[in-house]
Amino acid sequence: MNEHIENKLRHCKTLPTLPAIALKVIELANDPDINLEDVCKYITLDPALSAKILKIANSPLYRSRREATNLRQAISVLGTHTITVIALSFTLANSFIKHSTNNSKAIDHLFFWKRAIASALACRALGEKLGLRFQDDLFLAGLMQDIGILVFFAIMPEEYESIFSATDDHDTLLNNERQAFGTGHDELGHAFLKLWNIPDYIALSCMASHCQPGPEAVSTPGLHSCTAVSRYLAEYFLTPNKPGKLNNLIKTAQAWLNIDADVLGEVIDTMKEGLSSVEDLFEVTILEPAKISQIIDEAKELLALQTIAKVRELEEKTHRDSLTGAMNRKFFDDTIQREFHISLRHQLPLTIAMLDIDHFKKINDTYGHITGDEILTSFSRIVINQIREDDIFCRYGGEEFALILPGTPLNAARNVTTRLKDAITKNIHKTDDGHEIRISASFGVASCLNGTPHFEKAIDLIKAADTALLAAKKAGRNRIIEWKQS
Repeated sequence: MNEHIENKLRHCKTLPTLPAIALKVIELANDPDINLEDVCKYITLDPALSAKILKIANSPLYRSRREATNLRQAISVLGTHTITVIALSFTLANSFIKHSTNNSKAIDHLFFWKRAIASALACRALGEKLGLRFQDDLFLAGLMQDIGILVFFAIMPEEYESIFSATDDHDTLLNNERQAFGTGHDELGHAFLKLWNIPDYIALSCMASHCQPGPEAVSTPGLHSCTAVSRYLAEYFLTPNKPGKLNNLIKTAQAWLNIDADVLGEVIDTMKEGLSSVEDLFEVTILEPAKISQIIDEAKELLALQTIAKVRELEEKTHRDSLTGAMNRKFFDDTIQREFHISLRHQLPLTIAMLDIDHFKKINDTYGHITGDEILTSFSRIVINQIREDDIFCRYGGEEFALILPGTPLNAARNVTTRLKDAITKNIHKTDDGHEIRISASFGVASCLNGTPHFEKAIDLIKAADTALLAAKKAGRNRIIEWKQS
């Protein structure tokens, strides 16, 4: 960390002073031989903390445990580690909440702690969903991950105010801090928590959760990865209507934890169940009750839409030809069968056109296969830009393509194919070495209109269009031939 910043931290007198009970809780948290008697003895010295721990032990956060009627029972039920971490979470946050570190209007302290508490809840909910055992450590790590922001305001309020006020985006803020001071609030938060003797694994989460995820983050999700995602989950939870929040959340959850929108919806449900408990613990209202259900319902609906969009995107990729961007042969085979049956069942017109790039072999032989591939891609782009939304353009094989025109009679199809032929011949493809290549295409067209002419199968319609295409080639290419029943 920047030495100048570190010195300011060590000599800062505006940071809150921890009460004796908080110092003892930190000592207990660092003691590997902690026992029930010691925890009970020190926590009972703070009646308010004792009451909160007893209440949270019986809350939905620990709904699977038996009911506790006194502090000793609560510690026995939850375990000494859990009780210590809960006490540490409360005493650390409470010390800051009751001690505003500066009078700057640049930061909304209440909103900061709302977001921190929501992050803690989100971090714990993620751990629960992923089956992690250290859920209370997750809570504390989520709560403390951005504490460096408040420390910056305490040690250098005037210098930091302009940096903080310049953006409301967390990632941009971190980059701006590093550029201005050589240190980000992630490093400063880590140094501060170490100064207060907070357990190493919690202090490290300040830095690790602000890094880019490595392969191990996805393969073995844990404290740092859940903490990283929790911040984005809390930001969306509190400001769902801000642009980009949902996309940032989904992207981060995928990168750190490899979880999708469906899982995030379940995590938000878990957050809702524990919300009132943490609000009681910290004596703060994170969300008004009337807004909670609305926000959660909207979040789950948007996440569901994201899932549907992702599925469609994957389906689209599997149905497209990777070189040209046209739909692939399998998609054509499936679609023409469906459209043909619809045409017969409802007596609707259906027209298909088979297209073949003229003299394509000569282009490959003269200019090479790379240029040939560029011609195929350029040809497809021309056609796709000219056809209507409901028309279906497919690569049939090699330089041959197929165009399905649902609900289109032959006379209307003429307008489409004529427009395509003209657009293709007007295009000039320029090679890297300066050559100009003009191409043309031959078209074979066949149509079903109210059952006349009658094709018994979709393959018969395809054969008719292919026969017309062959006739167009024999007639000199660069022309449209319509199939006619003999």
